[in-house]
Amino acid sequence: MNSTIVGKLLARGMATGLVAGLLALVVAYFLGEPPTEAGIAYEAAHSHEEGEELVSRAAQSTTGLATGVLVYGVGLGGIAALAYCFALGRVGAFGPRATAGLLSLSGLVTVYIVPFLKYPANPPAVSDAATISQRTTLYLLMVVLSVLLAVAAVILGKRLAPRLGNRNATIAAGAFFVLAVGLAYAFLPAVNEMPKDFPAEVVWQFRISALAVQAVLWAGFGLVFGVLAERLLQPRRAGTRIGAAEPRAVAPSA
Repeated sequence: MNSTIVGKLLARGMATGLVAGLLALVVAYFLGEPPTEAGIAYEAAHSHEEGEELVSRAAQSTTGLATGVLVYGVGLGGIAALAYCFALGRVGAFGPRATAGLLSLSGLVTVYIVPFLKYPANPPAVSDAATISQRTTLYLLMVVLSVLLAVAAVILGKRLAPRLGNRNATIAAGAFFVLAVGLAYAFLPAVNEMPKDFPAEVVWQFRISALAVQAVLWAGFGLVFGVLAERLLQPRRAGTRIGAAEPRAVAPSA
């Protein structure tokens, strides 16, 4: 794939990430803000410290939320587009649209769901501020491990395919990924700083909303980018129809 096509796919990926970010923003606002407000209310009721509010809560829930989600969407779209350029034609006989869908599903699982199961999202203002660096490091480490193990599983499946067949090789590679992730879960330390009296309903609402935001973001990217990539990589000739017969020349009458 030449650099011109890569550049065009990158631009389309970032634009698609913006569109997907807009969809995710709606979900984040309507599903994520209520449990976030509940977490802040809990902190206000249980904390005796009074500090100056640098950014108002109204700004955080509107412009701050929009900026964060949209910038994240554009960045994700650019990175996913570059990964798409590498994956196209290397992960099986999939077309441009199917490859985009497969990449989005794989990205959702490896980049978010696998780390989420080990270190799930929690409402703000209920964790120890002194451990934020440690928690961030552990989460990013789990993301990196998940992506690397997924790449290793793909390589293993491709190498086993000639001997085991595609189906058995895929099962073996999937089993390797699950086993390796399980070992990572076992060896990495757990983080549990949630207060015992914090409402469990709020925790689950926040976690479901966080998962929904990511699902909408990745699904939106896969659907829209797949269409744009297909139009770029497999353009149809203007003025022709697939399967249409060529017009026959009519001889002039004498």
